[in-house]
Amino acid sequence: MDWLNYHHLLYFWTVAREGTIAKACAKLGLAQPTISGQIRALERALKEKLFVKEGRRLALTDTGRLVHDYAEQIFGLGNELLTTLRGRPPRRPIRLVVGVGEVLPQLVVYRLLEPIVHLPEPLQITCVEGKTERLAADLAVHELDVVLSDAPLPPGLKVKAYNHLLGECGVSLLGSAGLVQRWRGAFPNGLNRVPLLLPPVETALRRALDGWFDEHKAVPQVRCEFADTALIYVFGQAGVGFFAAPSVLEKELRRQYDVRVLGRIHNIRERFHAITVERRIKHPALVALTQEARSSLFAQQGLA
Repeated sequence: MDWLNYHHLLYFWTVAREGTIAKACAKLGLAQPTISGQIRALERALKEKLFVKEGRRLALTDTGRLVHDYAEQIFGLGNELLTTLRGRPPRRPIRLVVGVGEVLPQLVVYRLLEPIVHLPEPLQITCVEGKTERLAADLAVHELDVVLSDAPLPPGLKVKAYNHLLGECGVSLLGSAGLVQRWRGAFPNGLNRVPLLLPPVETALRRALDGWFDEHKAVPQVRCEFADTALIYVFGQAGVGFFAAPSVLEKELRRQYDVRVLGRIHNIRERFHAITVERRIKHPALVALTQEARSSLFAQQGLA
Protein backbone atom coordinates (compact mmCIF):
# COMPACT_ATOMS: atom_id res chain seq x y z
CA MET A 1 0.00 0.00 0.00
CA ASP A 2 1.25 3.51 -0.88
CA TRP A 3 1.44 5.99 2.00
CA LEU A 4 1.55 9.76 1.71
CA ASN A 5 4.40 11.46 3.59
CA TYR A 6 2.61 14.29 5.40
CA HIS A 7 5.85 16.07 6.22
CA HIS A 8 6.50 16.38 2.49
CA LEU A 9 2.92 17.59 2.01
CA LEU A 10 3.35 20.19 4.76
CA TYR A 11 6.53 21.58 3.14
CA PHE A 12 4.79 21.71 -0.26
CA TRP A 13 1.73 23.43 1.26
CA THR A 14 3.90 26.03 3.00
CA VAL A 15 5.84 26.84 -0.17
CA ALA A 16 2.57 27.16 -2.12
CA ARG A 17 1.19 29.58 0.49
CA GLU A 18 4.40 31.63 0.83
CA GLY A 19 5.22 31.73 -2.90
CA THR A 20 8.96 31.04 -2.59
CA ILE A 21 11.15 28.42 -0.95
CA ALA A 22 13.11 31.17 0.86
CA LYS A 23 9.96 32.44 2.60
CA ALA A 24 8.92 28.89 3.44
CA CYS A 25 12.37 28.31 5.00
CA ALA A 26 11.87 31.32 7.26
CA LYS A 27 8.39 30.10 8.18
CA LEU A 28 9.45 26.54 8.97
CA GLY A 29 12.95 27.23 10.31
CA LEU A 30 14.52 24.81 7.84
CA ALA A 31 17.35 25.07 5.30
CA GLN A 32 16.56 25.54 1.60
CA PRO A 33 18.15 22.22 0.48
CA THR A 34 15.97 20.36 2.98
CA ILE A 35 12.69 21.80 1.68
CA SER A 36 13.74 21.52 -1.97
CA GLY A 37 14.65 17.87 -1.46
CA GLN A 38 11.41 17.07 0.34
CA ILE A 39 9.30 18.64 -2.44
CA ARG A 40 11.24 16.66 -5.07
CA ALA A 41 10.54 13.53 -3.04
CA LEU A 42 6.82 14.34 -3.00
CA GLU A 43 6.83 14.91 -6.78
CA ARG A 44 8.55 11.54 -7.26
CA ALA A 45 6.00 9.82 -5.04
CA LEU A 46 3.08 11.42 -6.91
CA LYS A 47 4.80 11.09 -10.32
CA GLU A 48 3.73 14.65 -11.14
CA LYS A 49 5.31 18.12 -11.23
CA LEU A 50 3.79 20.40 -8.62
CA PHE A 51 5.55 23.72 -9.34
CA VAL A 52 6.82 25.71 -12.32
CA LYS A 53 9.06 28.79 -12.16
CA GLU A 54 7.42 32.16 -12.90
CA GLY A 55 10.07 34.81 -12.46
CA ARG A 56 11.24 34.71 -8.87
CA ARG A 57 8.15 32.89 -7.65
CA LEU A 58 6.95 29.32 -7.88
CA ALA A 59 3.56 28.78 -9.52
CA LEU A 60 1.42 25.70 -9.07
CA THR A 61 0.81 23.34 -11.97
CA ASP A 62 -2.71 21.98 -12.55
CA THR A 63 -1.78 18.95 -10.43
CA GLY A 64 -0.19 21.26 -7.87
CA ARG A 65 -3.44 23.19 -7.50
CA LEU A 66 -5.38 19.97 -6.97
CA VAL A 67 -2.86 18.74 -4.35
CA HIS A 68 -2.94 22.17 -2.69
CA ASP A 69 -6.75 22.02 -2.34
CA TYR A 70 -6.49 18.66 -0.60
CA ALA A 71 -3.65 19.93 1.60
CA GLU A 72 -5.81 22.90 2.66
CA GLN A 73 -8.52 20.49 3.79
CA ILE A 74 -6.09 18.09 5.48
CA PHE A 75 -4.29 20.74 7.54
CA GLY A 76 -7.55 22.57 8.18
CA LEU A 77 -8.91 19.38 9.73
CA GLY A 78 -5.71 19.07 11.74
CA ASN A 79 -6.20 22.56 13.17
CA GLU A 80 -9.84 21.74 13.88
CA LEU A 81 -8.76 18.62 15.78
CA LEU A 82 -6.40 20.63 17.97
CA THR A 83 -9.08 23.25 18.60
CA THR A 84 -11.58 20.55 19.58
CA LEU A 85 -9.11 18.92 21.96
CA ARG A 86 -8.49 22.31 23.60
CA GLY A 87 -12.18 22.56 24.36
CA ARG A 88 -13.14 25.27 21.86
CA PRO A 89 -15.92 24.54 19.35
CA PRO A 90 -14.69 24.33 15.73
CA ARG A 91 -15.89 27.04 13.32
CA ARG A 92 -14.25 25.97 10.10
CA PRO A 93 -16.40 27.53 7.34
CA ILE A 94 -17.69 25.61 4.37
CA ARG A 95 -15.80 26.86 1.30
CA LEU A 96 -17.61 27.59 -1.97
CA VAL A 97 -15.66 28.82 -5.01
CA VAL A 98 -18.01 30.23 -7.63
CA GLY A 99 -17.17 31.04 -11.25
CA VAL A 100 -19.31 33.88 -12.58
CA GLY A 101 -19.81 34.36 -16.32
CA GLU A 102 -18.66 37.86 -17.25
CA VAL A 103 -21.98 38.84 -18.89
CA LEU A 104 -24.10 37.63 -15.98
CA PRO A 105 -25.76 40.62 -14.27
CA GLN A 106 -24.25 41.24 -10.86
CA LEU A 107 -27.71 41.63 -9.36
CA VAL A 108 -28.59 38.11 -10.52
CA VAL A 109 -25.41 36.80 -8.88
CA TYR A 110 -26.36 38.62 -5.67
CA ARG A 111 -29.92 37.28 -5.72
CA LEU A 112 -28.61 33.73 -6.19
CA LEU A 113 -25.92 33.91 -3.50
CA GLU A 114 -27.62 36.09 -0.90
CA PRO A 115 -29.83 33.36 0.63
CA ILE A 116 -26.90 31.00 1.28
CA VAL A 117 -24.91 33.74 3.02
CA HIS A 118 -27.43 33.40 5.85
CA LEU A 119 -27.14 29.63 6.25
CA PRO A 120 -26.63 28.56 9.89
CA GLU A 121 -23.29 26.93 9.01
CA PRO A 122 -20.39 29.37 8.50
CA LEU A 123 -19.73 29.78 4.77
CA GLN A 124 -16.84 31.35 2.88
CA ILE A 125 -17.69 32.30 -0.71
CA THR A 126 -15.05 33.17 -3.31
CA CYS A 127 -16.22 34.54 -6.68
CA VAL A 128 -14.09 34.40 -9.83
CA GLU A 129 -15.28 36.25 -12.95
CA GLY A 130 -14.31 35.32 -16.50
CA LYS A 131 -15.36 33.91 -19.83
CA THR A 132 -17.39 30.71 -19.59
CA GLU A 133 -14.78 28.69 -21.53
CA ARG A 134 -12.01 29.62 -19.08
CA LEU A 135 -14.23 29.03 -16.06
CA ALA A 136 -15.20 25.62 -17.43
CA ALA A 137 -11.51 24.68 -17.66
CA ASP A 138 -11.01 25.72 -14.02
CA LEU A 139 -14.09 23.73 -13.06
CA ALA A 140 -12.69 20.62 -14.75
CA VAL A 141 -9.54 20.70 -12.57
CA HIS A 142 -11.60 21.37 -9.41
CA GLU A 143 -10.48 24.97 -8.91
CA LEU A 144 -14.16 25.93 -8.89
CA ASP A 145 -17.15 24.26 -7.26
CA VAL A 146 -19.69 25.73 -9.69
CA VAL A 147 -20.03 28.11 -12.63
CA LEU A 148 -23.05 30.42 -12.73
CA SER A 149 -23.98 31.29 -16.29
CA ASP A 150 -26.80 32.63 -18.46
CA ALA A 151 -26.25 29.76 -20.91
CA PRO A 152 -25.38 26.06 -20.73
CA LEU A 153 -21.86 24.99 -21.64
CA PRO A 154 -21.30 25.04 -25.42
CA PRO A 155 -21.37 21.47 -26.80
CA GLY A 156 -17.90 21.85 -28.39
CA LEU A 157 -16.09 22.26 -25.07
CA LYS A 158 -14.16 19.15 -24.04
CA VAL A 159 -15.22 19.41 -20.42
CA LYS A 160 -17.36 16.80 -18.70
CA ALA A 161 -19.84 18.91 -16.77
CA TYR A 162 -23.56 19.10 -16.15
CA ASN A 163 -25.94 22.05 -16.61
CA HIS A 164 -28.49 22.51 -13.83
CA LEU A 165 -31.25 24.97 -14.78
CA LEU A 166 -31.92 27.30 -11.85
CA GLY A 167 -34.76 29.21 -13.46
CA GLU A 168 -35.87 31.47 -16.27
CA CYS A 169 -37.75 34.70 -16.78
CA GLY A 170 -38.73 37.19 -19.44
CA VAL A 171 -37.05 40.50 -20.20
CA SER A 172 -38.14 43.99 -19.19
CA LEU A 173 -37.30 47.18 -21.09
CA LEU A 174 -36.50 49.91 -18.56
CA GLY A 175 -35.47 53.56 -18.69
CA SER A 176 -35.65 56.87 -16.88
CA ALA A 177 -39.05 58.36 -16.07
CA GLY A 178 -38.61 61.00 -18.80
CA LEU A 179 -37.79 58.44 -21.50
CA VAL A 180 -40.67 56.17 -20.49
CA GLN A 181 -43.10 59.10 -20.59
CA ARG A 182 -41.89 60.06 -24.08
CA TRP A 183 -42.12 56.53 -25.53
CA ARG A 184 -44.93 55.01 -23.47
CA GLY A 185 -47.43 54.57 -26.31
CA ALA A 186 -44.81 53.22 -28.71
CA PHE A 187 -44.32 49.79 -27.10
CA PRO A 188 -44.12 47.31 -28.74
CA ASN A 189 -44.82 48.29 -32.36
CA GLY A 190 -43.61 51.90 -32.60
CA LEU A 191 -40.03 51.70 -31.37
CA ASN A 192 -38.17 52.79 -34.50
CA ARG A 193 -35.15 54.93 -33.47
CA VAL A 194 -35.72 54.23 -29.77
CA PRO A 195 -32.47 54.95 -27.86
CA LEU A 196 -30.95 51.75 -26.51
CA LEU A 197 -28.10 50.62 -24.28
CA LEU A 198 -27.11 47.11 -25.34
CA PRO A 199 -24.81 44.24 -24.38
CA PRO A 200 -22.14 43.11 -26.90
CA VAL A 201 -23.23 41.50 -30.16
CA GLU A 202 -21.83 38.08 -29.20
CA THR A 203 -24.19 37.67 -26.21
CA ALA A 204 -27.37 35.62 -26.32
CA LEU A 205 -29.46 38.53 -25.01
CA ARG A 206 -28.20 40.87 -27.74
CA ARG A 207 -29.02 38.36 -30.47
CA ALA A 208 -32.50 37.86 -29.02
CA LEU A 209 -33.12 41.63 -28.82
CA ASP A 210 -31.92 42.18 -32.39
CA GLY A 211 -34.33 39.49 -33.55
CA TRP A 212 -37.21 40.98 -31.56
CA PHE A 213 -36.71 44.46 -33.05
CA ASP A 214 -36.46 42.96 -36.55
CA GLU A 215 -39.73 41.14 -35.92
CA HIS A 216 -41.36 44.46 -34.97
CA LYS A 217 -39.83 46.22 -37.98
CA ALA A 218 -37.92 48.70 -35.80
CA VAL A 219 -34.35 49.94 -36.11
CA PRO A 220 -33.29 51.16 -32.67
CA GLN A 221 -30.74 53.91 -32.08
CA VAL A 222 -27.87 52.16 -30.30
CA ARG A 223 -26.41 54.75 -27.94
CA CYS A 224 -23.88 52.56 -26.11
CA GLU A 225 -22.69 48.96 -25.88
CA PHE A 226 -21.37 47.65 -22.57
CA ALA A 227 -20.18 44.23 -21.45
CA ASP A 228 -20.62 45.37 -17.84
CA THR A 229 -24.31 45.36 -16.92
CA ALA A 230 -23.67 47.74 -14.01
CA LEU A 231 -22.58 50.41 -16.52
CA ILE A 232 -25.72 49.82 -18.57
CA TYR A 233 -27.85 50.40 -15.48
CA VAL A 234 -25.99 53.61 -14.53
CA PHE A 235 -26.32 55.06 -18.05
CA GLY A 236 -29.97 54.01 -18.08
CA GLN A 237 -30.52 55.84 -14.80
CA ALA A 238 -29.02 58.97 -16.41
CA GLY A 239 -31.59 58.84 -19.22
CA VAL A 240 -29.15 57.99 -22.03
CA GLY A 241 -31.34 55.15 -23.29
CA PHE A 242 -33.49 52.14 -22.47
CA PHE A 243 -31.95 48.84 -21.41
CA ALA A 244 -33.16 45.26 -21.22
CA ALA A 245 -32.85 43.30 -17.98
CA PRO A 246 -34.20 40.03 -16.60
CA SER A 247 -37.73 40.66 -15.34
CA VAL A 248 -36.86 38.95 -12.07
CA LEU A 249 -34.66 41.99 -11.28
CA GLU A 250 -37.34 44.55 -12.08
CA LYS A 251 -38.15 45.53 -8.49
CA GLU A 252 -34.48 45.98 -7.49
CA LEU A 253 -33.63 47.98 -10.60
CA ARG A 254 -36.58 50.33 -10.16
CA ARG A 255 -35.62 50.92 -6.52
CA GLN A 256 -31.84 51.22 -6.93
CA TYR A 257 -31.70 53.15 -10.22
CA ASP A 258 -35.02 55.03 -10.17
CA VAL A 259 -36.05 53.67 -13.57
CA ARG A 260 -39.46 52.72 -14.95
CA VAL A 261 -40.76 49.85 -17.06
CA LEU A 262 -41.59 50.68 -20.68
CA GLY A 263 -42.74 47.14 -21.45
CA ARG A 264 -42.09 43.44 -20.93
CA ILE A 265 -40.89 41.02 -23.63
CA HIS A 266 -42.19 37.63 -22.55
CA ASN A 267 -40.97 35.62 -25.55
CA ILE A 268 -37.30 36.47 -24.86
CA ARG A 269 -36.29 34.11 -22.08
CA GLU A 270 -33.29 34.62 -19.82
CA ARG A 271 -32.14 31.27 -18.41
CA PHE A 272 -29.69 30.82 -15.57
CA HIS A 273 -27.64 27.72 -14.94
CA ALA A 274 -25.41 26.22 -12.26
CA ILE A 275 -22.72 24.16 -14.01
CA THR A 276 -20.92 21.47 -12.00
CA VAL A 277 -18.81 18.39 -12.63
CA GLU A 278 -21.38 16.36 -10.71
CA ARG A 279 -24.56 15.03 -12.29
CA ARG A 280 -26.23 15.39 -8.88
CA ILE A 281 -25.36 18.46 -6.80
CA LYS A 282 -23.96 17.45 -3.41
CA HIS A 283 -22.25 20.55 -1.99
CA PRO A 284 -24.59 21.68 0.84
CA ALA A 285 -24.39 25.36 -0.09
CA LEU A 286 -25.13 24.59 -3.74
CA VAL A 287 -28.06 22.39 -2.78
CA ALA A 288 -29.48 25.32 -0.78
CA LEU A 289 -28.76 27.78 -3.61
CA THR A 290 -30.54 25.59 -6.18
CA GLN A 291 -33.57 24.97 -3.98
CA GLU A 292 -33.92 28.66 -3.10
CA ALA A 293 -33.63 29.78 -6.73
CA ARG A 294 -36.27 27.34 -7.93
CA SER A 295 -38.68 27.69 -5.03
CA SER A 296 -38.42 31.46 -4.48
CA LEU A 297 -36.47 33.61 -6.93
CA PHE A 298 -37.93 32.08 -10.10
CA ALA A 299 -41.11 30.63 -8.58
CA GLN A 300 -43.31 33.26 -10.21
CA GLN A 301 -41.65 32.75 -13.60
CA GLY A 302 -43.14 29.37 -14.42
CA LEU A 303 -40.48 27.15 -12.82
CA ALA A 304 -41.74 26.70 -9.27
